[in-house]
Amino acid sequence: MQYKDYYKIMGLSRTATQAEVKRAYRKLARKYHPDVSKEKDAEAKFKELGEAYEVLQDPEKRAAYDRLGSNWKAGDDFRPPPNWDEGFEFKGGVTGAGGGVFSDFFGQLFGRDGFRPADQVPHGFRVRGQNSHAKIYIDLEDSIRGATRSISLSTPEMDAQGHVQLKHRSLNIKIPKGIKPGQHIRLTGQGDPGLGDGKAGDLLLEIAFNNHPLYRFSDTDIYLDLPVTPWEARLGARIKVPTPAGIVDLKIPPHSEQGTKLRLKGHGLPAKTPGNFYVVLQIALPPAHSDEAKAAYQKMQHEFDFNPRVDMGV
Repeated sequence: MQYKDYYKIMGLSRTATQAEVKRAYRKLARKYHPDVSKEKDAEAKFKELGEAYEVLQDPEKRAAYDRLGSNWKAGDDFRPPPNWDEGFEFKGGVTGAGGGVFSDFFGQLFGRDGFRPADQVPHGFRVRGQNSHAKIYIDLEDSIRGATRSISLSTPEMDAQGHVQLKHRSLNIKIPKGIKPGQHIRLTGQGDPGLGDGKAGDLLLEIAFNNHPLYRFSDTDIYLDLPVTPWEARLGARIKVPTPAGIVDLKIPPHSEQGTKLRLKGHGLPAKTPGNFYVVLQIALPPAHSDEAKAAYQKMQHEFDFNPRVDMGV
């Protein structure tokens, strides 16, 4: 028996809500119903869809599938997907109310109703807990300097009767220097608990950055849109610029244009090859709310023979 990825069958992510599971089933059931479908192997796909929905639509059966689908080794024939380490198979089957046939391990391990209390798990079985996944948001400065942060998690766990309940816990985590959005921090043994003598899974924390009021980032590079006056851009200047590491003096070259990009090498995120810090010049115009300010603009209008649209032929 080969492992079936129910989420893939239904075109869902593992974080799909129950409402999304139902919507996906209705859509696919119409597509593959043997009475109306012209798809190849529609009957087989419809049966497979029913099997997947029978498990994923039930929170307890879904929790069992999520927890016990990975890193299990008890049978010889079960072949897990490539990103899982081990698999298991039991002989026999359970027919669900929706007409689908559950994967055999549900029937043997959990009984016809989906769960069997932990003290009734067949002797000799060892289940490693499923890896848990969560996303945490950190500040850009946490990545630059490194930090320790406390996080609160609510994770589903099974009680002795096999019912799912939420467990709330707090963890202190160390954020390494140079970590980037999309990378993960692995906390060994902090995932879902195992059954029997099985070890707990790991907790994988995906890193994301909070929006920053000044900076934006790309890979290991950091960007700052810096307002400058027209005379600073045209005449050149030396000004103070904020960076995540502190204030630095920056030389604005004469004849700078809107969007001119200036680089501070190595002032980005820490890495084997550190990222860069880029200053992007944004020319800011003074307001003209007073008569004096308006007069200054009118003087500029007369003194400069300047048409910014000349290249447009107008």
